[in-house]
Amino acid sequence: MSLTRGTKLGSYEILSPLGAGGMGEVYRARDAALGRDVAVKVLPAIFSRDADRLRRFKQEAQAAAALNHPNILTIYHVGEHNGAPYIVSELLDGESLRQRLDAGSLPVRKTMEYAVQVARGLAAAHSKGIIHRDLKPENLFLNRDGRAKILDFGLAKLTRPEASASTELPSVTAASEPGSLLGTVGYMSPEQVRGQVAGPASDLFSFGVILYEMLTGKRAFRGDTAADTMSAILKEDPPEMVNPQIPDALARIVRHCLEKHPEERFQSAHDLAFDLEALSGLPATGAPATAATDSKPHKWLVPFAAALVLLVLGMAGDRFLRKTGPSPLPTFHQLTFKPGLIYAARFAPDGQTVLYSASWDGQGPQLYSTVPDGPESRALSVKDSNLFAASSAGIAISVGCRLIFPEDCEGTLATMPLSGGAPRELAEQVNAADWMADGSQLAIVRQVAGRYRLEFPLGKVLYETIGWLRYVRTSPRGDAVAFVEHPQRGSDIGFVVVLDAGGSRKLRSGPWVSLEGLGWSPQGDEVWVAGTKDHAWANEIHGLDFSGEDRLLLRLPGMLRLHDISPQGQLLLSREIWRSGIMFRGPGDTRERELSWLDYSVVSDLSADGRNLAFFEPGEAARVLIFAYMRKSDGSPAVRLGDCSFPSFSPDQKWVLCVSVSGDQLAVLSTGVGETKSIRANQIVRYGKFGWLPDGNGIFFEGNDGRGWRIYTQDLVGGRPTPVTPEVLVVPERSEANLVSPDGRWVEVRELDGKRQLYPLAGGDSQPARGMDRDDVWVNWSNSGRSGYIRDWAKVPAKVFRLDLSTGKKQPFLELAPGDPIGLSAIRSVRITPDGKSYAYTYERALSELYLVEGLRQAGLKDHQRR
Repeated sequence: MSLTRGTKLGSYEILSPLGAGGMGEVYRARDAALGRDVAVKVLPAIFSRDADRLRRFKQEAQAAAALNHPNILTIYHVGEHNGAPYIVSELLDGESLRQRLDAGSLPVRKTMEYAVQVARGLAAAHSKGIIHRDLKPENLFLNRDGRAKILDFGLAKLTRPEASASTELPSVTAASEPGSLLGTVGYMSPEQVRGQVAGPASDLFSFGVILYEMLTGKRAFRGDTAADTMSAILKEDPPEMVNPQIPDALARIVRHCLEKHPEERFQSAHDLAFDLEALSGLPATGAPATAATDSKPHKWLVPFAAALVLLVLGMAGDRFLRKTGPSPLPTFHQLTFKPGLIYAARFAPDGQTVLYSASWDGQGPQLYSTVPDGPESRALSVKDSNLFAASSAGIAISVGCRLIFPEDCEGTLATMPLSGGAPRELAEQVNAADWMADGSQLAIVRQVAGRYRLEFPLGKVLYETIGWLRYVRTSPRGDAVAFVEHPQRGSDIGFVVVLDAGGSRKLRSGPWVSLEGLGWSPQGDEVWVAGTKDHAWANEIHGLDFSGEDRLLLRLPGMLRLHDISPQGQLLLSREIWRSGIMFRGPGDTRERELSWLDYSVVSDLSADGRNLAFFEPGEAARVLIFAYMRKSDGSPAVRLGDCSFPSFSPDQKWVLCVSVSGDQLAVLSTGVGETKSIRANQIVRYGKFGWLPDGNGIFFEGNDGRGWRIYTQDLVGGRPTPVTPEVLVVPERSEANLVSPDGRWVEVRELDGKRQLYPLAGGDSQPARGMDRDDVWVNWSNSGRSGYIRDWAKVPAKVFRLDLSTGKKQPFLELAPGDPIGLSAIRSVRITPDGKSYAYTYERALSELYLVEGLRQAGLKDHQRR
């Protein structure tokens, strides 16, 4: 149906035609009510003959309109005119991706920019249950301002029969070849070709096909006939992308999108967007990650001197030195020399002394002071404490340090004079604090009722999250506060956030794969952060200003943490070596055996017979991903199961349940032959601890609906999650497991006040888990279900007890620690079989050396290299 100039559709007056295609005609129109030009797409009247189908289309188009996402075409109105449906949307200025591709492939940098935007748009739509079903270059629009837009959400659903999974087939259209498919067959997923339901994973496959074409200028799947193309989609892989400018990591992402089976692709568009964002800073010839497989004790005593040689050599060719004239290299002055872990370091108000907290020679954390001109450090009087901040008003510390991450302590905030004296306690469960420059007020981060709060000043809540906050720093002028937000507790993936004193956001940068410290530039116009977007651990210093500019100041080999910045631009940096490994002992073993695999092995489950371990690798070997594995306890090679964390065995060991990197989706993976099944409840935004029910047909999990955490159960055959508890408190790092009793009656729960309770899964009143203290961690039930195994939180060595649940009586059972104590920071993820005959656990090692860095500010500002 063609419309002439002056035709009115409600308040919209047609001005001129813009184009036409198989899905209708597009016109420029004037919105008389709001005085703006819009686009009107009029669909063929044939689409309105099926009233039910048109109703469903309107519902989906209206849902898409409600998304209001910058990378999705904004829809203003859906209506009908003379029996034909029409859509009113924003008027775009630019060209379609198809038009751009007609000239050949896109540069890698532009491809990445557009790909990240499209992935974000898909993630927003999928989170609302809206699937595109017909992604192709024609449906992606590139605005002149550089913004990518996804078009025609809901239209693909209108053009296909709405039926069951067995009958949903693409429409056939009249074409030069009998049976050809609408002209977009080359972008269909295998399940669409087979006539199966098109879910979110189908959009991800189509996205991968488009991404391949953007990078190569060629179709990923193209045969002489539509049937040949469909056959290629089902059976063949596209040709390798041989362009040397394409980073290897980007090529892997494309291949991951193009997996034939939906369950083998990315688990969500959110995960895909995250990985693309993490790669956005890669150089064009990004090298594949290498795996560090040797975790023997003597590796922990390798001097840092060799690494510093690499540092100086590496910086000589790095990006911030690429300019027309010479620039002085920053200088590094080592301040600490003992083996152990540094928690935090700060410049003292005198400008000469450096204060720090550290755990040396396997001892607990303590405060120390040193000066650059002297190699010795002096121990201060306060032990079992962590340094937060120093100012003329005194020192802010954490008393009763309780580890929540390798270098993060949570405890009671206290202040003490610089000259020494008894600490004055101010607030509990604080994990970060900083003085204002004049020492008049404190900004803090603390945990309250299972949520993390930023208070600035102390007592005034500016920010709250279900995730995890740390590294709070106030600006030199005292008018803003910067901190790091991690959506998932126990993970250093996160965002840099800056708020003004009123709570208004000035900056949110990320996501970063790893963030390890931040501070304010001397002028207060930038936040400097230690982070990375393409490695497992932070290895760069970036300067972030409030306009969104991100400049690279420094890159080092290995891992670093940023502790403090002086008014003169000096930095306190520590170089880090972090590793974790797995120890195991079975019935026939005379001693513990090492079963570590790559550089950061974390055990998450031990089968009831003690023959198989499930574990995951979130370290440098996995880079921006997390690898899930299973391994026989006899030491046989590990088998990679997928890309997720905390895999947990089903009772028959044929499956594992695990969680996505982003923490917002569960998946069931086969340990042998079988298809992956994704699990995502619409109301759940984050998953905590989880596991199987004893019958193997259902699961339990801690889920957060945005308001609080609860325990749920869910039948894997179908059905919705069923809440079991009121709000509960999540233990960081999902360190607890096997929460459900062998008979399936009870689940062990930590409540908001820290008390431990046993809740009946069938509903009813809870009863106390007698004998469990606040810092006790649940490990497993015994075979009988009348007792359980518990351990103390994060202490080294870790003490494991057998707890009689009827009396609350504890009996010592095990004491866990690997033989070499150097750098040993924590014992995590203890797993014991119900009969108590086999066990496994994760140990963490961390070594730090503190450096005073000078000259970085001058080099960085002079070069002003933009990332």
